[in-house]
Amino acid sequence: MITANDLKTKGVACLEETLADKTEEVITVRGKERFVVMKIEQYRYLREMELEAALYEAQQDLNAGRFNKESVDQHVDSLFAE
Repeated sequence: MITANDLKTKGVACLEETLADKTEEVITVRGKERFVVMKIEQYRYLREMELEAALYEAQQDLNAGRFNKESVDQHVDSLFAE
């Protein structure tokens, strides 16, 4: 874990040192876990997985017929009608 004080006093060097052998780490503030930092490669991997999951979900909806064919105007009207 990285404390907010370590980050304040050591700056980016603290992150580089901590992430040398890890992909992510928790930052604590006053003893409580508050943030997570990670290597950019890990962030990009997680974003890719998030997009893959969204694509899979959209494909499942299409296959199950859970979609509407309507114009943009019709869709916006239906959203505001709810």
